[in-house]
Amino acid sequence: MKTTAAILLAGGRGSRMGGVHKPLLEVGGTTLLDAAVVAARAAGGDPIVVVGPADDAHADLIWVRENPPFGGPAAAILAALPLITGTRTLVLACDLPRVADAVRALLDAPFTADGLCLADASLRPQWLTGLYRTDALRAAAATMPDAGRDASVRSLLGALAITVVAASDDLAIDIDTWDDLSRARSAGNETEGRRRSP
Repeated sequence: MKTTAAILLAGGRGSRMGGVHKPLLEVGGTTLLDAAVVAARAAGGDPIVVVGPADDAHADLIWVRENPPFGGPAAAILAALPLITGTRTLVLACDLPRVADAVRALLDAPFTADGLCLADASLRPQWLTGLYRTDALRAAAATMPDAGRDASVRSLLGALAITVVAASDDLAIDIDTWDDLSRARSAGNETEGRRRSP
């Protein structure tokens, strides 16, 4: 029986947004962190390990920091892996406005080889929206020097046999700028308006 754990990446600098803590930004009436937690739980995520500054509102989750902090997403994944017990690991950045839909797209795709990740319309891999074999992640992590500090996620995952799951750009998009946030909020308002229409 396959079991799923989750790593949520919530420790970035938010540099392009003036240092704002992006996981606490709200889209559609919920924070990006809360949306990621709900999506991870819906996927059966247990445990859920969040890499970032601990949030008292989520004391039920497991929190860890890469050492030193802000070492990048590869270092964050390596910091979380010792706490992961599932045979598959869902990896999610906490800046995805449509995280629930993104996770559903991953779960609906055939799980093959070392795992799969979402891709945008140009088929560029979105490594931080992925579902991976935990043992494959551990094997890749063992090859990383300096606990993955300042390493690219591609250098961690690029050698694995990962299937990309094509998605529209609006599904794969993350929030890197204030303009991205504005667009995500507008799209969320339109969606909510359609749901409320008789």
